[in-house]
Amino acid sequence: MKNHTYYVYILECVDHSYYTGITNHLEQRIKEHETGDHPTCYTYSRRPVVLKFVESYQFVEDAIAREKQIKRWSRAKKEALMREDFEKLMQLAKNRVKERQERIR
Repeated sequence: MKNHTYYVYILECVDHSYYTGITNHLEQRIKEHETGDHPTCYTYSRRPVVLKFVESYQFVEDAIAREKQIKRWSRAKKEALMREDFEKLMQLAKNRVKERQERIR
């Protein structure tokens, strides 16, 4: 079985939006974003892009789950993650749970 490393990454686009993706060839994939190799990609019309965050995973299933999790996050949570402000991340997560509980009542 071939051993890969899978990467979950966040790019900041020229319009200040964020793109979260997954790859097993990080340098190649970033270059594809930068050169616009895929005209249907979110980043194509939002170049240039800047790599802001990377995590690596041994198993593709873990990387996919993390990518999906981050994509659901608010901008504030993504920014806290990129700053490695884990206290702020926990605070934002608690606020979200509290908001959900209040909506149920």
